[in-house]
Amino acid sequence: MIIVTGAAGFIASNLIKRLNEDGFKHLIAVDKFDNSLKNKNIEGLKITQKVDRNNFFEWIEEQKEEIEFIFHIGARTDTAEFDRELLYQLNTDYTKKIWELCIRKQIPLVYASSAATYGLGEMGYKDDEALIPQLKPLNAYGDSKNEFDIWALQQKEKPFFWAGLKFFNVYGPGEYHKGRMASVIMHAYKQIKETGAMKLFRSHNPNFKDGEQMRDFVYVKDVVDVMIWLMHHRKNSGIYNLGSGTARTFVDLVKAVFKSMDMPEKISFIDTPADIRDKYQYFTEADMRKLKGIGYKNPFTPLEEGVKDYIKKIKL
Repeated sequence: MIIVTGAAGFIASNLIKRLNEDGFKHLIAVDKFDNSLKNKNIEGLKITQKVDRNNFFEWIEEQKEEIEFIFHIGARTDTAEFDRELLYQLNTDYTKKIWELCIRKQIPLVYASSAATYGLGEMGYKDDEALIPQLKPLNAYGDSKNEFDIWALQQKEKPFFWAGLKFFNVYGPGEYHKGRMASVIMHAYKQIKETGAMKLFRSHNPNFKDGEQMRDFVYVKDVVDVMIWLMHHRKNSGIYNLGSGTARTFVDLVKAVFKSMDMPEKISFIDTPADIRDKYQYFTEADMRKLKGIGYKNPFTPLEEGVKDYIKKIKL
């Protein structure tokens, strides 16, 4: 039995689909299941049981079957959420309870951290655990994730295998329910389809030209590949970056969307809103040497190839 939290969400639903493809059918899906649009992500997937996240800890105490693995992907991911108490409850405290459960029941664990923990990147983007207490996230969401990472590293008792994954800018099928929190690719597709053009934020940093702000965009298929590999690997516990390892500009991304839609490029620029301007990241790039150093060898999908594949799936 494998447990996946946040099951109806973007990344977790892609993980469940891949687990099904790999022959895993005895899956327990944990989520709120109160969003009909989001629930479409798991329609047709082989899931043994759905468990409400509020009942999960009571439910699991009644189970007699062996739990092979827990993927804890569920979280409150809104970077504009200001309710720190809510974020602590859903992201930090809930994950602590899962951690303690995994110790008690000897269950290996992979959980979702975030590249939002890096803030403006003052310390760089290297997943050196010694640097984690010094990171300065830009928002309450990033704080909630970083607080758990710090707590986990401080614990004397740990699951026999565990890995925290700092997801960078993940894109791909299954994110249509996320609204403004969806990837730039999804927003670009919608805007180009409706208007024939795309507006990007103007640069307010003299070191970057308009549209040349850079992010590490990683295809969800690659994210899932890493999680599946860790499930089988089960050694070298720790916190790892999970990006493509290559920063690309927003102009690169939007050009790839235009090309995938077979439409002429038409890009313009608007001012970055003043209220987020001082917290705007101009560059992120995952240092992937740590994960590769423990034996992960799969290549990451180039941006143009990933965008083409994703746009093809959006059109279906």
